[in-house]
Amino acid sequence: MVASVSTVAYLGLEARAVEVQCNLVPGLPKFMIVGLPDKAVGESRERVRAAMAAIGLAMPPKHIVLNLSPADLPKEGSHFDLPIALALLAAMGVTDAEALADYVVVGELALDGRIASSPGVLLAALHAAGEGKGLICPAAQGAEAAWAGTTGVVAAPDLIGLLNHLKGQQLLGAPEPGEVEAPAFGPDLRQVKGQEVAKRALEIAAAGGHNLLMVGPPGAGKSLLASCLPGILPPLDASEALEVSMVASVSGTLEGGRLTRARPFRSPHHSASMAALTGGGLKVKPGEVSLAHLGVLFLDELPEFQRAVLDSLRQPLEAGVVSVARANAHVTFPARVQLVAAMNPCRCGHLGDPALACARAPKCAADYQAKVSGPLLDRIDLHVEVQPVTAADLVLPPPAEGSAEVAARVAAARAVQAARYADVGARTNAEADGPVLDASATPDEAGRKLLAQAAEAMRMSARGYTRVLRVARTIADLAGAESVGRIHVAEALSYRRQAPRS
Repeated sequence: MVASVSTVAYLGLEARAVEVQCNLVPGLPKFMIVGLPDKAVGESRERVRAAMAAIGLAMPPKHIVLNLSPADLPKEGSHFDLPIALALLAAMGVTDAEALADYVVVGELALDGRIASSPGVLLAALHAAGEGKGLICPAAQGAEAAWAGTTGVVAAPDLIGLLNHLKGQQLLGAPEPGEVEAPAFGPDLRQVKGQEVAKRALEIAAAGGHNLLMVGPPGAGKSLLASCLPGILPPLDASEALEVSMVASVSGTLEGGRLTRARPFRSPHHSASMAALTGGGLKVKPGEVSLAHLGVLFLDELPEFQRAVLDSLRQPLEAGVVSVARANAHVTFPARVQLVAAMNPCRCGHLGDPALACARAPKCAADYQAKVSGPLLDRIDLHVEVQPVTAADLVLPPPAEGSAEVAARVAAARAVQAARYADVGARTNAEADGPVLDASATPDEAGRKLLAQAAEAMRMSARGYTRVLRVARTIADLAGAESVGRIHVAEALSYRRQAPRS
């Protein structure tokens, strides 16, 4: 008799259906797993053997063949342990195969029979809900699975408890969804002395989801300004929180089934590799750009990153997704991020101060800034020169306006954008494109004339022209204006980096 159990294989944020088929045939005792398993799946044999021994069951003295169908789909991860064990137990007659037909099963087995956590349970639960099935998962991840809304989630602590539940001898309670954590904000904008231009640019970036680059000497407050950004961004709505949680689930960082409404804020070190930033590795996992989906990716000391690593961000910033190509599969992760970067003007950091600048100025500035490619800089909407903070600024009292006041204006502007783009799938002005952008951001006659003159004088690319329109639309939204005027275009142009002349 062939016993079958349903499970899933993860391909990016997609859960593909996999059927675990077990057959016991006469012959020399052997335990084989076929169907393109990776090393972790192949090692399931020993974990299953030890877990069954822990509950007092011995392997049958037969030729055991486990097939993971479809056989041409790569199978990665330890979550295949539990479905393999249940398929084997069903083939042995220990449990009823028909009782397992209505479930999708995921979970790793410990040697003592406990069912341990494994990444991706939320994705498996959503897949099970779409198939009209229940889910069998580790007890530690029951709260995570409950968010999918599927009926019949069985969160089992160990193999013997699961078998007793399936036989009706020990019923396991249905898990409740995990907590929804309130956003935890960082520093308040009242802590930033001076830097009014940079704070204005930060507000525009938050309101429209625009990319921002701050250039200034050490100690000017660039990192502090970036850390204030989460405090002025609106919280995630329900659908956005689910998207972010799916990425966290497949990466194994969704703890206790807790969802959060805080937008992700990721700040990788400049030694990060390309796989760490964009995703990949031996077992394809989402990188920092995907872990920051619908949030902020902050890159401090931008030129210190490897140039190839930075250039790998160009496609995700433009398309909102990152595609990791492998010989046997292409994996796609979401990457709709807001890039915020900071850098010194040169290696010594004091280009504008003759008393502190090094002897190589200004050549050192050109060499240092050339580490960041022009195409990447062209994808950054707002370029801000952050000036040194003077002693006069430091002795002033804190600003009257803090993060709460700025956040209110940002929320109002985002609400206008949500209503404007409700029918086209965009969330912010930074995502608007084509006819949608033309309909909403075309400036008046004076604004068009100014933009045309500036585009020629600043040698703007078509991408740069479009990004100026998006920023101008955001500035108009913050001002409560129905249409984009000359004053909005002028302010947007002031944040645009001029292309260098040859």
